[in-house]
Amino acid sequence: MGVSLVVLVVGVIGGGYLYAQHRFNEIPKLRVPHEVYAAPGKPFNILEIGSDSRVGLTGALARQTGASTGQAAGQRSDVVKIMHVDPNAGTITILSIPRDTTVTLLANQSLYGKFNRINVNYGQGPSLLAQTITANFGIPINYSVQVSFGGLVNAAEAIGGVYLDFPYPAHDSYSGLRITHAGCQLVNGAAALAVARSRHYYYNVKGVGVWPANAINMTYAQLALDGWIYDGTSDFGRIDRQNAFLRAMISRVKGSLGNPLAINNFLSKIPQGVAIDSKFTLNQMIGLALKFRHFNPAAMKTYTLPTTGATVNGADLLFIQQPVAQQMLVNIFGSELMAPTNPPPNESFATPPPPLITTTTVASNPTTTHAAHASTTTTVSALPTTSTPSFDPAPCAGP
Repeated sequence: MGVSLVVLVVGVIGGGYLYAQHRFNEIPKLRVPHEVYAAPGKPFNILEIGSDSRVGLTGALARQTGASTGQAAGQRSDVVKIMHVDPNAGTITILSIPRDTTVTLLANQSLYGKFNRINVNYGQGPSLLAQTITANFGIPINYSVQVSFGGLVNAAEAIGGVYLDFPYPAHDSYSGLRITHAGCQLVNGAAALAVARSRHYYYNVKGVGVWPANAINMTYAQLALDGWIYDGTSDFGRIDRQNAFLRAMISRVKGSLGNPLAINNFLSKIPQGVAIDSKFTLNQMIGLALKFRHFNPAAMKTYTLPTTGATVNGADLLFIQQPVAQQMLVNIFGSELMAPTNPPPNESFATPPPPLITTTTVASNPTTTHAAHASTTTTVSALPTTSTPSFDPAPCAGP
């Protein structure tokens, strides 16, 4: 979403308003009932949905993602992020909600029960997901944006890929990620999708980039002897890598602003796998892009909603960790937060209202919320993640 804002305004400057309007009209629009009205000039929230839909993928990429086998039919919201934009302050904050977070369902209870993972709410589109987030957490959703696997691939290819610095060679057999050497390198197309999807991430501390041929028969300890260390944080690690990828993508687009051919290429590929809220207007996007044209993606604050893990009837679920989760929401959304009508359950499947939290001043020192990944209740900071784990890729400048 931030990428399209930047590019659209440059399209207007370089190619004229009518051309930009033509490209804008080509972008598929989402009609999402029950979103909360966003007052002009005030902070607003965009629900960003990463759909695992394989529609439009062909060849090796289709096989890599399971599309050719019917392995992942339909669509689920593998990525749920809420982008909080404050135009007056010039800030962008992103809250990620892990896909296994247990929420109180508003519909389809005959299929999924009263409580289930948040990503079951997306099968028919973003409307129910947006309503569920507001009902459970009191976060007003003003707009929605949807990106499919194909949309991410097309966006990456349209800007010529992104530059990421990998501290170690990396591998994920499930997503198809194969990084054979460390260092700052261009990641494009299928490799970009593999980074964003990776939640079975291995990195090699010996600098060896060749994945063992018999790895499927090897234990973690045996792989470690060859230097391959497993990032066991699963979806949390994937969230970190997605945030790094997003920062790298914004930097790459800003670096291409003087190239009309690159801009046109990006604008032409936006409609392929990306859909934006029908309430967005071109003029609104131009105004926002002008405000954020000097935005530094490194200043973007990213949070992951704190949860604790539990196994229920053989299923691994995540439950909201209070009071730190509510403190985080207050720090991000402040007085915009609404009273939840259907709070999420705790591990006893009771649904108490969130604790009363007053707004606090967020310290400026870097920290991380990774302690919330643990399977037992721990006290964690409600501060943003401003750095990536040492083994994860980070944006870099490229040549």
